Amino acid sequence: MDPLPLIGSALGSNKKIYLPVLRPRPKRSLWFSEFRPGDRLLANRFGIDEPDIKRRHPISPWGLDLILLPLVAFDDKGNRLGMGGGFYDRTLAYLRNRKYWRKPLLVGMAHECQRLSHIKSQPWDIPLNGIITETGIRFF
Repeated sequence: MDPLPLIGSALGSNKKIYLPVLRPRPKRSLWFSEFRPGDRLLANRFGIDEPDIKRRHPISPWGLDLILLPLVAFDDKGNRLGMGGGFYDRTLAYLRNRKYWRKPLLVGMAHECQRLSHIKSQPWDIPLNGIITETGIRFF
């Protein structure tokens, strides 16, 4: 699902947008750097455009209110299959130890055809709080 309409809407509502940035090897996790219209994006080692962290310093995920996560598949219990790199699970692993302060809200973006009846979760998987599809938003 293309996040650009949501990004445009958020910017139109004076919200700040932070995009994921790969942390240097070997961490295999993410930082988040503010994106403003007109900012130049740089291709990372996977060819994915991301903000220049020399221009806008990155922040940790607990500084965000909401993260929209890409995924390959999801189920109705908030389990997700990502692209297999584990970047989001490593980045958000601190949430497994939080009991009260659960920031940020984690919402997947997908099409309904990506829904599976069941995804077997692993101990390191971080579940979604909700999902956005072409049929609407639902929370788990």
